[in-house]
Formats: sequence, structure tokens, C-alpha cells
Amino acid sequence: MNRLTVILIAAAVAVLQGCATVEPAARHPAYAPTMPPAPVSPQENNGSIFQPVSGMALFEDNRAHRVGDILTVQLVERTNASKQAATNTSKEQDISLGVTDILGGPVTMNGRNPLSASINGSREFTGDGASSQSNTLTGNITVTIAQVLPNGNMIVRGEKILTINQGDEFIRVSGIVRPLDVSPDNTVLSTKIADAEITYGGRGTLADSNTKGWLARFFDSPLWPF
Repeated sequence: MNRLTVILIAAAVAVLQGCATVEPAARHPAYAPTMPPAPVSPQENNGSIFQPVSGMALFEDNRAHRVGDILTVQLVERTNASKQAATNTSKEQDISLGVTDILGGPVTMNGRNPLSASINGSREFTGDGASSQSNTLTGNITVTIAQVLPNGNMIVRGEKILTINQGDEFIRVSGIVRPLDVSPDNTVLSTKIADAEITYGGRGTLADSNTKGWLARFFDSPLWPF
């Protein structure tokens, strides 16, 4: 075995090891947690028994309502959809053209009329299609309040990344939450989120094994004419 062969084998092993390594999923910038604004330290007043710095909010609601607060979203998504369509069309057409005589005499050539013609055409189309889809997503994900709107509604966003064995699973949630929909235990149902965007996906060995190759995707794409 010469030196070049050894180098090629070592390079191939290094490439295979690199492919087998699964890097941690990078956090999506759009779902990064929002940090609360830095509080302004009140001026200390040593001439009173009550100090604002050490005061306790005994009657304050503990539910999330400020930028940076944490809120738990309970995923209770369930969708069912079905669609069916059928189309039938048909068309027949007959056209006859001909000149039987010119200047009072018949027009013939080798016993036939060269100025006569007829066209017959017919076409028919039948199409039938049906589609059905069902999705279920349950679980919990904790998000942060990114913005509080003037009417009090809160824009929330967050993601959860779970790395198991040779793959990553992630859940991303964003939308608008109404304060009245937040329960006393600081949770809100996903069905109560307006403009909700819920993404569940993954990457790695398991995700790749459930994905078609590029050639198979080409045959299933509109670019394939047959």
C-alpha cells in the first residue's frame, strides 16, 4: 500500500466521522428570548419605615404581563381536513366545407370534388381527486413576552430544542396573547393565541431518513412533465 492510498483512506475516514457527528441545533434568532428592561433603582429614603427597594407587592397579580416575563403555552392543536373534487368534460365538433359547382357546372377532378373538405373532432376529459389530512400536537412550551401592545395584548415567542441520540427536535411558537386568556397558573392554551405560528420539526439522522432524496423530489415536483 503506497503513501497516496493511505492518505486517501485517512481522508475518507475523516469525512465519514464528520458526517456522523450531529451538531447542536442553532437557536433561531426570531425566537430568541426577550430580556426585560433594566429596572431603575429608586432613590432611597431612610426617613421612613417602608423602603421601595425591599417592598413586597402583596396584591400584585403574578401572571405574566411585562416584557421579558415567562408564560407557558399548552399545545392542544388538533386539525382535520378533507377535500374531494371530480370533473367531467366532453366536446364533439363536425365541420363540412365544399363547392359543388362553379358557373353552373360541377367541379370534378379524377371523379372527385377537390374543393370539398370535412373535419371531425372530439375530446373528453375526466378528473377525480381526493385529499384528507389530520394533525395532532400536544405538549407544553414556555415562551417569553417580546412586546406589550398599547391595548394590553402581548406578543409572545419562544422555542424548545431537544437533542436525543443522533437528532434534534424543536418546537417554535409565536403569536399574540390576550391577558384575559392567561389562567391563574400562568398558562394559556395554544388555541387562544392570535396569529399563531407553531413549528415542529427536526434534523439529524432520523429526520434525514424520513426525507425523500433530491431525485425523488424532482419526479414529484411540477417540473416533471409526466
